[in-house]
Amino acid sequence: MFIAHMGASELIDVDVHAHAVVRTLPDLPDVHGVIVVPDKHRVYATATGNNQLVAIDEDSGQVVFRTPTGTYPDGLAYDPIRNTVWTTNESAGTETVIDADTGAVRATVPLGGEVGNVVYNPTLDRMVVAVQGRNDLVVVDPVSFTVTERIPTPGCDRPHGQALDVTDQMMFVGCEANATMVTVDLVNRNVIDHHAVGETPDVLAYDPGINRVYVAAENGWVSIFEHDHGKLTVQGSAFLADGAHSLALDPITHHSYIPIPKDHNGSPALREYEPS
Repeated sequence: MFIAHMGASELIDVDVHAHAVVRTLPDLPDVHGVIVVPDKHRVYATATGNNQLVAIDEDSGQVVFRTPTGTYPDGLAYDPIRNTVWTTNESAGTETVIDADTGAVRATVPLGGEVGNVVYNPTLDRMVVAVQGRNDLVVVDPVSFTVTERIPTPGCDRPHGQALDVTDQMMFVGCEANATMVTVDLVNRNVIDHHAVGETPDVLAYDPGINRVYVAAENGWVSIFEHDHGKLTVQGSAFLADGAHSLALDPITHHSYIPIPKDHNGSPALREYEPS
């Protein structure tokens, strides 16, 4: 697992089986988003302080390329069909589309307002971007790089984080400004559910194996919901720690991982939870 340690401008490579830090990768100013593409043995991270996407060889830890993006790159998504990495440039209100092998910029897509995160939808073969500056989700054609549709998100103030249920075509969206998560039906193009979550929800994740949605908020609260064809049932919500606003899921074990800036002993830690 690769953890973006934003305050230290580095990535932490963790062996989740051995419960040990393998190495620390430096020189990633104000790093935010990070994704791993296993087939390429590469890690991609947004160095927000430098307005760059950085590609790293997963085996050696060496930087493969650094590519300029728009202002304040944050979330990332990988399009396996076109072999591209998409960066959401929050302040610029754009997506930078970058060749995953060479680092060449293929396109810049303006979205008309500050952007949150981006998700590749393999069923629709489209990119879906949360545009927090317009309170909608934007559907983008990854071939023509054009906006094909806008889906309003009523009741969601500044949509930011997203998680997709590919099977049911439901997008779970965290709303930064009103402590809410909404469920968007991507087939019928409408919001079908609202739930209260922690203040400033940031990272969302969906575990399709056990039909659970996880929402980590910047105030340290994590909320868990059970999903059944668009209907959500609250399974639990708890304050974990200050700064517990990011999480990852293991789809095989269904364990969740949450980095904590200060654990009980005052030191940074990665907590591992199993579902109950």
